[in-house]
Amino acid sequence: MAYVSRLKKEYKERVIPVLTEEFGYNNVMQVPKLKKIVVSRGVGAAVADKKLIDYSVEELSMITGQKAVPTLSKKDVASFKLRKGMPIGAKVTLRGERMYEFLDRLITTALPRVRDFNGIKATGFDGRGNYSLGITEQIIFPEVDIDKVRKIEGMNITFETSAETDKEAKSLLTSLGLPFKKN
Repeated sequence: MAYVSRLKKEYKERVIPVLTEEFGYNNVMQVPKLKKIVVSRGVGAAVADKKLIDYSVEELSMITGQKAVPTLSKKDVASFKLRKGMPIGAKVTLRGERMYEFLDRLITTALPRVRDFNGIKATGFDGRGNYSLGITEQIIFPEVDIDKVRKIEGMNITFETSAETDKEAKSLLTSLGLPFKKN
């Protein structure tokens, strides 16, 4: 039998019936699901020091468990001394089992380690059922050794769902365990 992550099993057993009842879906295929999670980081200082990109790629790879790729600039910006094609960030796109494993670690271990944490803001929805959240420091992840960190940097985490509306997406993410702030 193949390994199935805890959150994926919970989605199939508990979340699908809850969302079906809440929104009145006729078919299981109508129930929104998590498509992918993109973890990205911009490294503005990489214009001066190319090694910073390598550190970011290595750190994101360690956090997500999947190899990160450097992102390249799309155009020249003279005021930033930036040329087209220069590496200026790093990103990882997670799907399938790795996506559910990362989400599980984010919810159970990383977010509770944030200082003065009382939930994530519910304002990061884009109108099409996708949610983005920013994390200010990478040391909340247990995979990062604080002694080897060169600089405290944040990252953006984007959850892409198959939901049509923000209400459905928020309901899905709440059911999966994302701790949204209570208004």
